Amino acid sequence: MASSKGYLDFILEQLSELDDISYRAMMGEYIIYYRGKVIGGIYDDRFLVKNVKSAVNMMPEVSLELPYEGAKEMLLVEDVENRTFLKELFECMYDELPSTKKKAK
Repeated sequence: MASSKGYLDFILEQLSELDDISYRAMMGEYIIYYRGKVIGGIYDDRFLVKNVKSAVNMMPEVSLELPYEGAKEMLLVEDVENRTFLKELFECMYDELPSTKKKAK
């Protein structure tokens, strides 16, 4: 099941307090970038973020979910209504995320 553009718009609005949020559509889903790094995405209208220690610390009861078959497990963000929480989550995760690799030409 593909994610809806409406859910993407909702999540982007919730992240509007952060600078440099972008996204890319990919096979009916959406990859979310924060300051140029992949932080998570929207899969089947679920907001999932990378499984990094700082995110687990902020969401101790978090569930691990597969974004799609064959992928690494990601963390399900349930508190999507709380903009302050989302801002803090993204800011604390940033340093743990790998830099985006440049594509070879």
